[in-house]
Amino acid sequence: MSASEIILHHYDTSPFSEKVRLMLGVKGLAWRSVIQPVIMPKPDLIPLTGGYRRIPVMQIGADVYCDSQVIMAELERRHPKPALGGGSDWAVNLWADRLWFQASVAVIFAEMGDAVPKEFIADREKLSGRPFDVGAMKAAAPFMRQQWRAYAAWVEDGLAGDFLGGATPSLADVAAWMNVWWLGGAAPHVAAVLMEGLPRLQAWRDRLKTIGHGQRSEMKPSEALQAAMTSQPVDAGVCASDDPSGLKKGDAVVVQADDYGRDPVEGVLVNLTNDRVTLARECGELDVVHVHFPRAGYVLAKR
Repeated sequence: MSASEIILHHYDTSPFSEKVRLMLGVKGLAWRSVIQPVIMPKPDLIPLTGGYRRIPVMQIGADVYCDSQVIMAELERRHPKPALGGGSDWAVNLWADRLWFQASVAVIFAEMGDAVPKEFIADREKLSGRPFDVGAMKAAAPFMRQQWRAYAAWVEDGLAGDFLGGATPSLADVAAWMNVWWLGGAAPHVAAVLMEGLPRLQAWRDRLKTIGHGQRSEMKPSEALQAAMTSQPVDAGVCASDDPSGLKKGDAVVVQADDYGRDPVEGVLVNLTNDRVTLARECGELDVVHVHFPRAGYVLAKR
């Protein structure tokens, strides 16, 4: 077991995990797969994250990355070739994560919601803080199909070459792929209708399918915990002196998502930049781990 190996905590039907898996494929990376439960409890994940329960989570030794946004940024930092870009692509990523994803949720669960187990519904209600109302999704689906189609048409219009980034895939391609992949797998008949008349999008989808997920090998959750216990966080971090939060290195802070799954994670601030916040935290036998979050989409406050 190497302290530098990439460990992805995920499950195979997770759309946000698919973004990361595709990025691993684009970069041709080897990685370890730790399958986590779709619903709570997640006893082998929570000790690593300090309470964060969403999927995916990436782990490299004693560094734990929460949210696909910071995961992709870290993969780009550690493995810069082939470069996937950045800048405005991150805005595309947030749009795909929120507006397009919410349209996908309504369209997909309008089709399959009646077959969803009660345990899944109860879990997602706790995660979102609102009812998982299949009836409301069915009522909204005609409007959300229109939105989904409009978003897909943006991709169609953006494909001047093989990919949104031109001749090679970019971060924008990885971000947009998630919703096309998810709808195509969960409700292929609906996906076919909504992508009809968008030939560049269909060809783009088929090109991305062939990329694959890199070199995946399975790992037990207990092995991942052992990797954290036997490693040290890599980077001590820096805190920008001009950060608008006014927070400083060593402050006791709490971080939580601003949309859903708002489970607070507490720790000591060790890194604060425009795009990332990192907490040092202790969790029993795990000693010290560094837990990394993106700034966009998360709330940071002093405890």
